[in-house]
Amino acid sequence: MADIFPKAVRSRIMASIKQKNTKIEKAVFKKLNQKKIYFQKHLSNILGTPDISSPSKKKVIFLDGDFWHGYQFTKLEGRLPKKFWIPKIERNIKRDKKYRQKLRKEGWKILRVWEHEIEKDLDKAVEKIIKFLS
Repeated sequence: MADIFPKAVRSRIMASIKQKNTKIEKAVFKKLNQKKIYFQKHLSNILGTPDISSPSKKKVIFLDGDFWHGYQFTKLEGRLPKKFWIPKIERNIKRDKKYRQKLRKEGWKILRVWEHEIEKDLDKAVEKIIKFLS
């Protein structure tokens, strides 16, 4: 199945998708701030630009969107246009794995929280983050 949009239109659509301060990120940041948890967000000097980080503790957290980062990707493969989405998501999965490996080698501890976990139970996801940062 081919993409339903011409390349220029697809490019505009993709450029308009938020990469930072998404709905799930804002919800998590708000809860962490309410609980007076210190964190830094979107530090570009850390590989992968983690959503939440504590450089002094060498801890990073990625709040990953299910679709973009390939959660249960094998279940989606048959329903996505092969020419565009499958290679894109496969590249994202490989990049994420590479970044996590490099960060671990540099001594970072990593937590990955999926979008569906946050949407299902925000308080539980935030508690998981707080426990990790402690």
